[in-house]
Amino acid sequence: MRKLLEFLVSKRHWFLFILLEVISFVFVYRNNAYQRNIIFSSANVVTGHIASISGSVISYMNLREINRDLSEKNSQMEMDLLRLQEELEDLKADTVSFKGAVSDSTEQLFPFDFVMARVIYNSISYVSNYITINKGKNDGIAPDMGVISDRGVVGVVSKVSDNMALVIPVLNPKFNLSCKVKGSNYFGSMTWNGRSIQYANLEQLPRHVEFVQGDTIVTSGFSTIFPSGIIVGTIASFEKEKDDNYFSLEVKLFTDFSSLSNVRVLRNYRQKEQKTLQEEVRRND
Repeated sequence: MRKLLEFLVSKRHWFLFILLEVISFVFVYRNNAYQRNIIFSSANVVTGHIASISGSVISYMNLREINRDLSEKNSQMEMDLLRLQEELEDLKADTVSFKGAVSDSTEQLFPFDFVMARVIYNSISYVSNYITINKGKNDGIAPDMGVISDRGVVGVVSKVSDNMALVIPVLNPKFNLSCKVKGSNYFGSMTWNGRSIQYANLEQLPRHVEFVQGDTIVTSGFSTIFPSGIIVGTIASFEKEKDDNYFSLEVKLFTDFSSLSNVRVLRNYRQKEQKTLQEEVRRND
């Protein structure tokens, strides 16, 4: 307390000066209309700038939430599109259903939905890369669920804990994906070439498949993990394999793994049923 009093006493001339300045401004403001208008206008300008800056800061802070909402809406629209494509394929294959009402519900025809997640760890510089996301068992995530982004296929869930999940991405030799050229029903197997994070190889594509450089590669749907039609990349180059009956394609991936942030985890409600049936057939062979 003593030091505070000593400080105030030592700086008393400054406090007196400030007090006199405030009194002077008050008198000028109250007794002169011109100066009052100038001060009032200046105050409005300063207040406007402060409000503008404050609004910009608040808007910037809300961008993450806005982007998350937009990503979720885009995801829902993409799933609806895939659902409609699946339904259309079923209708084309069944002329009875095409002429009449469809008896199955949309959920029965297309058993996939998704869970939004955020990438909290991502590696791209190793031979075997991994991704960690912030959703796990408590959010309904389980192994063998597909993971995609707004740009295309990301990978598949390998292990889960209560609140996190480990994803094997395309950029890992353990990852294998059944793909086809868009508009074709012939499929091959895609794996990472281990050289560039932008490219992967699609092998064993039958020789008689018609395609050109730049065509789009999509998931075939011949698995319990991804539905048909999820974009993967475009054909960058191709060559014949040692066996002339097949082509080997270099695919430029749509997903940019170096800037991966938000992803979607696909859940297939028929996955367990399909796996059980397929394993039973293999056991009986």
